[in-house]
Amino acid sequence: MNSIMRRTGGTTVRSERHIDQAISHGVLLAVCCLLSYKIIIVLLTVSRFVPRDDELLGGMWAVVATIFVFRRCYEESANAALMRVSATLFSFGLCLIYLLIFPFRPWGMVTLIAIGAIVLEAIGRSEDVITACITTAVVLVVAGISPEHAWKQPILRLMDTIVGIVVGILGAWIAQRVPRLIPLSNTAFPVPREPNHDGTSGRTYHSADEAN
Repeated sequence: MNSIMRRTGGTTVRSERHIDQAISHGVLLAVCCLLSYKIIIVLLTVSRFVPRDDELLGGMWAVVATIFVFRRCYEESANAALMRVSATLFSFGLCLIYLLIFPFRPWGMVTLIAIGAIVLEAIGRSEDVITACITTAVVLVVAGISPEHAWKQPILRLMDTIVGIVVGILGAWIAQRVPRLIPLSNTAFPVPREPNHDGTSGRTYHSADEAN
């Protein structure tokens, strides 16, 4: 009976810690998304470089980049950022060359997607194919919606991506150090123990780490 209670107590502690981590991760991700959105909106507004629609698009693109690189581990975030940058730069290069010569056309979009997928697969970067192809599709469709100075779209989206990545990595760095600032092991939980020799219940309070 006591062993069952110990296992139940340990499972409860781990479940509570998992919920706490999930909540903190979600809240910090939301804060980072808001921060990246606000930063790029301010930058584009101050520069007066683009119309209002492009400002909102830039905010959305920065948020997407933040979500993509924000991970539980800083090292994972750094690896995701490298993958995002390499795929994005490759896609933006293709789109910029295309838009300097041609207007948006569906055949042009699918041609670039095919070229990007083939080249990335050929050089052993298959993990970048999805990101690069999605980026190509979005950039070219947006260029079709706003055909005036369509060649600017890859440059603008690169700026949005950089802002989003920087904020996402910074958020992951902070998240990795939050447990050190507010250690969960200082929280006491009741963990059942074997009865003591004097007949008492032996129910004591231990840290979450000890309970595990």
